[in-house]
Amino acid sequence: MMRRSPKRLAHPFIGGRTDEEELTSRPDHALVGVIRMPGSTISPVRSIIRRIIGAMLALAATVLIVYFGRDGYRDSAGGELDLLDAVYYATVSLSTTGYGDITPVTSQARLVNVLVITPLRVLFLIVLVGTTLEVLTERSRQAFKIQRWRSRVRDHVVVIGYGTKGRSAVTALLGDGAEPGRIVVVDTDQRSLETASAQGLVTVNGSGTRSDVLRVAGVPRARAIVVAPARDDTAVLVTLTARELAPKAQIVAAVREAENVHLLRQSGADSVVVSSETAGRLLGMATSTPSVVEMFEDLLTPDVGLAIAEREVEPQEVGGSPRHLSDIVLGVVRGGQLYRVDAPEADAIEAGDRLLYVKKVTPADAS
Repeated sequence: MMRRSPKRLAHPFIGGRTDEEELTSRPDHALVGVIRMPGSTISPVRSIIRRIIGAMLALAATVLIVYFGRDGYRDSAGGELDLLDAVYYATVSLSTTGYGDITPVTSQARLVNVLVITPLRVLFLIVLVGTTLEVLTERSRQAFKIQRWRSRVRDHVVVIGYGTKGRSAVTALLGDGAEPGRIVVVDTDQRSLETASAQGLVTVNGSGTRSDVLRVAGVPRARAIVVAPARDDTAVLVTLTARELAPKAQIVAAVREAENVHLLRQSGADSVVVSSETAGRLLGMATSTPSVVEMFEDLLTPDVGLAIAEREVEPQEVGGSPRHLSDIVLGVVRGGQLYRVDAPEADAIEAGDRLLYVKKVTPADAS
């Protein structure tokens, strides 16, 4: 049996009061670094190269303008302006150094400076220091995204724990067509959060046992919550906290040991998956019937092949037997309860039922 030490029961976050400032009391801009919204996928090196190319193009355009209009400029040292002088003037002008040794003296040259070279100067500065400006403004953009996201997020999925189980759950959600921006990952490991963010997921840095962290992740308004920490005792505490915040959400939890399933259900989990024993049974079956294990893997992989799905009952199917349908029906969901296809309750399909069936997935459906 799972043991819960007194120290564990005396967790400082149980009850919602801590000596620290609660996350829910902070303004949105103070949550930058706690919440991370998915951003651009362009690499920093590529971004810098693009800015350098833009700056060089602005410089080259200015050189050509000055060179072809060199009759309108005067060099304090005397002599006619050549290409090197044009490059020199363009460089000091765009960088706003402006030594004043080469100046426009005709009305036409001054007009070109006002209408062309000045905008090029502004463009040059933007693309040259754009990377620095981007870093400085990233916090403001993140704060704006967080504010907009928190005001709009509804019916999303929160995945607590982004280890092997959490990543697999997200893969299944994405395979079923879920939008990455509607999946929120809660974890304390920075590398896991960076991996989730690279997939376009919203991430929250914090412990899933803390009610304020779960509130920031939008758990009270979530449609479903996946509890997938590494430890069973943590899963119990997370489930208790999540159920208190979201009484109507679908909570699915994973445990390593079957003897802890009842604790998860008592804590409020709607479904509990025993990870270690399920994997162990598949390993045992693979030694004698490997083809059966291959079929299980095919059913659990949503990308291609066969997959287990759920659909609404068609009007013409009401009153009939699920065993006589063209689909391979595994069970009937009625009133939130699942009946296997061989159960007496599933002999006749009723209006409002949902069918659990095996469907064929093609690469086009997966994409």
